[in-house]
Order: sequence, then structure tokens, then C-alpha cells
Amino acid sequence: MKFFVRFKRAIVLVCLLGLLVPATAVYAYQYTVTLGDSLYTISQKNNISIDKIKSANNLSQDLIHPGQVLNIPDKQSLPAETKPAATQAQPANSTYTVQPGDSLYVIAEKNGLRPESLMLANSLSGTLIYPGQQLIVPIAATRSTTPMAAEVSRSAKRPVIPFTDEDLDLLSRLVTAEAGGEPVSAQVGVAAVVLNRVKSSTFQNTIRDVIYAPNQFSPVRNGWINRPATSTAIEAAKDALYGNDPTNGALYFFDNSASNSFLRSLPVSAKYGQMIYATR
Repeated sequence: MKFFVRFKRAIVLVCLLGLLVPATAVYAYQYTVTLGDSLYTISQKNNISIDKIKSANNLSQDLIHPGQVLNIPDKQSLPAETKPAATQAQPANSTYTVQPGDSLYVIAEKNGLRPESLMLANSLSGTLIYPGQQLIVPIAATRSTTPMAAEVSRSAKRPVIPFTDEDLDLLSRLVTAEAGGEPVSAQVGVAAVVLNRVKSSTFQNTIRDVIYAPNQFSPVRNGWINRPATSTAIEAAKDALYGNDPTNGALYFFDNSASNSFLRSLPVSAKYGQMIYATR
């Protein structure tokens, strides 16, 4: 009789312990961050929201680095998404015909969108667009209906333009060739000028096209663009890609030895080391 009493007590104890032990999080797999990755691109690849990836990895900010291992949640283990009410009308998309001088960044800015939204809506793998092209333009939700989403969007750290690993490498190599021996601010400034040109309707609309435009950057002509980038230049390029612009919107740069009368006639917006940055 005593044996059965002890057995019942043991069963009850095991059940209680089972209730006290927290449930183990279920992950689909682990992802190793590569150069050029962001939480946004990783979330899009895995169809998981940024917030859920951050929660699964106890991240308090959006900054990640190459080599970092992230837990990607199993979608089946996540709570069901709250669906909008059936009676709530969803805004329709509109279309836009690309005009000469347009860039994806400019079109996105005019419509209160991020370039990534246009890329997703039009299944674009890059930012290259051409005059006459028809683009689907998603209608942005009104601020009054999504105040929390607007606050999150403003606080999230995302690149100023979409970029690939190849874009980052090319931009870093230009920074190395143009300002490798200059202060970090000067190196960030070189990258920022390239990005400012991409965003401008006056220049080409991709990093590659801006850098390889005829007669713009001497490292392209003398072959120095093919030299590997330094680690400092890579970090400087990343800083610029994520919004750091110490040039105050400059579209040109040159050093103290430059004798080009056109460049010397431009309004100077910043100076770092031997580098001078100018607007038009």
C-alpha cells in the first residue's frame, strides 16, 4: 500500500515540475549574417517580421554584423497574426510611369515610401529603372490609423538606398582609392557623395552606374578601383549607407591639390583632412 502512495506522489511531482519548466522556444534554423545583410533583408528572405527576429534573439536594436548567428523562429510556433477586419477596406495600389531623370529613391520619397517597398511591389532585384517603365506604387497607410507603425519606421535603422554585397564592395573600394589615407569622416564623405548622386535626379540611379560614369572618378581610369578595400573603408561605406552624411548633401569631392576650375567654383559644404566636399 505504501508503495502505491509513494508512486502516486512521484507522478504528481513530475507533473508539477513539468508545469514549472518554461517552454523551449522553437526555431526553424540558425542564420549566419553575411556582408550587406540587414534585419530587413533577412526578414524578407524568411517571411518573418523584424520584431519577431529581434525578439527571438533578444536584440534591442536593428544593428547586426557579419558572422553573427541569428535564431530564425519557426512560423508554426509563432502566435497567429491578427487579421484585419473583413469590413475594413484595403487601399488600392496606383501605377507610375518612370520619367527621364527619375530614380527609385526619388519616386519612393514623392510617395512617402521606402525604396524597398517599391522593389518588393515590382519584384525588382535592384534599383535600376528606365523611362517609360510602369511601376506599381503601394498606397501608404495613413498616419492616423497606424501611429505605432509610423513611430517604428522612423526609429528603425535602415539603409538610405537598397544595396547588395557587390555594391558595398565597390563603394568600399572607391573609398579606399580616393581617401584611404584620410580621416574616417573624409572616407564616409566619399561614400556619402556617391549615395547623394544615386538619390539625385541629375546623376545615375545605382551605385555601380554612378561610380563607372565616364570621367567622374580617377580610380576608375587608373585602375585603382580594382584594389581591395580596407576594413576602415568598408565601415565608412556602411556608415554612409545607413544614413551618415558628414558632407551635408555634397555631390562632389576633391582634395587640396585639385586645380579643376569647375570644382573650385562650387560652394563648399564640408572639409575633412585634405578632402573638400561641395554642392552645386
